[in-house]
Amino acid sequence: MGLKPAGCVLLGVLASTLIFGSCAITAAQQRTEPPPEPFHLKLDVSRVLVPVVVRDAQGNSVTGLKQEDFKVFDNGKPREVSGFTVEKRAPMPNGANPQIQQSPARLQPAPPTTLAPTDNPHSVILPARITVFLFDDMHMSAEDLAHARQAAVKVLDSTLTQTDMAAVVSMSGRVNTGLVRDRAKLQAALSSLVPVGLLRRDNAECPNIDYYEADLIVNKHDPVAIEDATRKVLNCNPGINAQTDLDVAQRQADSASMRVLNLARQDVLTTYASIATFVSRMALLPGQRTLILVSPGFLNVEREALDAESRIIDLAAQSNVTINALDSRGLYTTEITASQRSPALGGRSLQVNSAYNSNAQTLAENALAELADGTGGEFFHNSNDLDAGLRELTEALQCIYVLELPLDGVKRNGSYHRLQVKLDRSDVRLQARRGYFIPKPEKEKK
Repeated sequence: MGLKPAGCVLLGVLASTLIFGSCAITAAQQRTEPPPEPFHLKLDVSRVLVPVVVRDAQGNSVTGLKQEDFKVFDNGKPREVSGFTVEKRAPMPNGANPQIQQSPARLQPAPPTTLAPTDNPHSVILPARITVFLFDDMHMSAEDLAHARQAAVKVLDSTLTQTDMAAVVSMSGRVNTGLVRDRAKLQAALSSLVPVGLLRRDNAECPNIDYYEADLIVNKHDPVAIEDATRKVLNCNPGINAQTDLDVAQRQADSASMRVLNLARQDVLTTYASIATFVSRMALLPGQRTLILVSPGFLNVEREALDAESRIIDLAAQSNVTINALDSRGLYTTEITASQRSPALGGRSLQVNSAYNSNAQTLAENALAELADGTGGEFFHNSNDLDAGLRELTEALQCIYVLELPLDGVKRNGSYHRLQVKLDRSDVRLQARRGYFIPKPEKEKK
């Protein structure tokens, strides 16, 4: 599952392995080929699905709740719940499918369409659980990837049962085991993971403008960010006179910001496209399906990214696929590191960019949390114990409630709707989708 999802295919059963098609972009292709077309995922736009997980004080799933127990608010206003589904996803014995209990709703689980053959040609074993470990090699540092890899090796040794199947894949598409029960093959794939900077900018560039600041400049026209970028250009180019050639410095700052924005936008949309492709392929598979995203996070500050995130959450909810996320940074610092510094970053710019860096780190973490919350998954973060985090994320989730909201009368004006789900109980912890994006209707081509 690589960076061109439109061309990816599920190749089917090969020996005892379910193989995912790989469509990676190599570094050479990245330099010579035009960027891929934006990923478009068309879904049912007449409703929004809101997965909800309710846990007690001990962290156990709370079962037995009904539709009338939940209240949903859309941008602060009460919303009708038109459909209600209870999904019990604990693995069943002998590799049977997870039990799905439904009220008279329109939600239907994806049918089990593919079987894994055994040594006996006259029998098949359906996997009770399918777990895909997706490592974000496009954003992780070498140090974070090494820690995550060590944790995953330990988890694979202790959590998978004989009826489980798993895959180790990477965001860039360079690592892809297919679905296997062979731990040795999974661990070999983990050993081959390395950071891949296909769309990563160079921190040594001068002026050093990141995605967060570029968005402030180009999209939000923030005067502080514009002044900071202009100051960086002047620091990088002593030959530009700040008194007589200020407009030249401002134009260079605008140009640099636009380059960063375009590259970063392609990066985040490529990231969401890769995640969406894995989710769509997993929808065809039997058993409990979990995608574990191991990543330092990424920014979703633009509308295109929010739209892509919303569509992935819809797809996962419709397909009964859970996305669990692990922040590979562990306990991280929001201070600017030595690798992020440049000759132009000093004085006032250092102060401003320290705040930008802190905000960007929080937003990157939020992107992971939103995918997990929106699909009934778990988000493990703020801890260096990645072993415990991955073990927790591989455990079977017992119960997910899926609320269906009709979109009748909701204006399709390209706005983002913030959701809040409430339960009239104080002794539980509720986790639910945080919002959804409604894109404007696409114009018909003449």
